[in-house]
Amino acid sequence: QAQLVESGGGLVQAGGSLRLSCAASTRHFFIYSMGWFRQAPGKEREFVAAIHWNGGSTIYADSVKGRFSISRDNAKNTVYLQMNSIKPEDTAVYHCAAGRGRYFPVSSIGDFGSWGQGTQVTVSS
Repeated sequence: QAQLVESGGGLVQAGGSLRLSCAASTRHFFIYSMGWFRQAPGKEREFVAAIHWNGGSTIYADSVKGRFSISRDNAKNTVYLQMNSIKPEDTAVYHCAAGRGRYFPVSSIGDFGSWGQGTQVTVSS
């Protein structure tokens, strides 16, 4: 399983931008589809975005489509989440996750086998 560490979270004003990063410590990063999920207080973890192992395909939750962008750099074992036009309802702990292989699309919690500890994103209105 991959070890995943997120960074880049913080406090941001509504309408602003953040870029989250997730570094994976595995020699086989390139074989995994990768995803981002988020969990707000008192709510279940929800899917945000996912990217195919080669970066050629992406999928997004309707709530972030057009505002967030997922990308990856397989040479750096890193996946990113660019967050633009951030809204207060985007406040949550954001977790990256590694899929169970090259399967895609993936968007359910059960599709992912490794998880990071998360990074907090707080949006002020």
